[in-house]
Amino acid sequence: MTIRLVLVDDQEMYRAGFRMVLSTRPEFEVVGDADDGDTALELLRTVEADVVLMDVRMPRMDGVEATRRIRESGGPRVIVLTTFDLDEYAYDAIQAGASGFLLKDVPLAELAAAISHVHDGDAVVAPSTTRRLLDHVAASRPEPSATDAWNAGRLSELTPREREVFSLMAEGLSNGEIAERLVIAESTTRVHVGRILAKLGLRDRVQAVVLAHRTGITGSHDA
Repeated sequence: MTIRLVLVDDQEMYRAGFRMVLSTRPEFEVVGDADDGDTALELLRTVEADVVLMDVRMPRMDGVEATRRIRESGGPRVIVLTTFDLDEYAYDAIQAGASGFLLKDVPLAELAAAISHVHDGDAVVAPSTTRRLLDHVAASRPEPSATDAWNAGRLSELTPREREVFSLMAEGLSNGEIAERLVIAESTTRVHVGRILAKLGLRDRVQAVVLAHRTGITGSHDA
C-alpha cells in the first residue's frame, strides 16, 4: 500500500530534498507540496493525501495553525518537521493535533518508519524532545478539571494488563519497546493500545501520554 505524502515548507530546498529522498522509497508517493499553510490547505482540497510533513515557521500561516485546521476538518495526519528542537513548538504542534514532531535532520530510515507509524494511527516524537515534553506537561499540569476527573474515572475500565501498557506508554515507550518489556508480541501490544485509546476516548498515544501525566500516572509499572 502506497502512503501518499504532501510536503509543506517555505524553503524550496527542503521540499526538493525531502521529495528526492522519499521518492527512493517504494512505499511513498509525494502527491504535492506547498510553501505555506494557506497554500497547503488549498492543495489538500484537490489531492488525496495520507500524511502531511509540515514545517513550523512559515509566512502567512505557520505550521501549528495549518495543522490545527487540517485536523479540525478531518484531513490527513500531520508530522511536524523543524530545525528547532524547542519544547514550545512540540507542545503547540501536539495540542494542534499533530501525530508527530521530528527534527529535519532525522535519518531517512527513522523518518520513513515515523511516517509509517503515523499512517497506521500511532504517534511519534523526536527522542531528544520526548522526555522534556513529558516533563513540561507534568510541570504545567493544572488543577484537575471535570474532564480530567471523568477521564481518570474511565481508567478503572482498563484491565490490569492494559494499565501496565498505559503506564509504559506514559514513559514514551514505543509498541516494540512495550512488547519487549512485557515479553509479549508487538501485535498484542498494538491491540492493547487500540483498546486503551478506545476506552479512554483518545485520538492517539500522544493524547494518552498527556492524560497519563495530567492524572498522575507517570510510568508506575515495575519491570
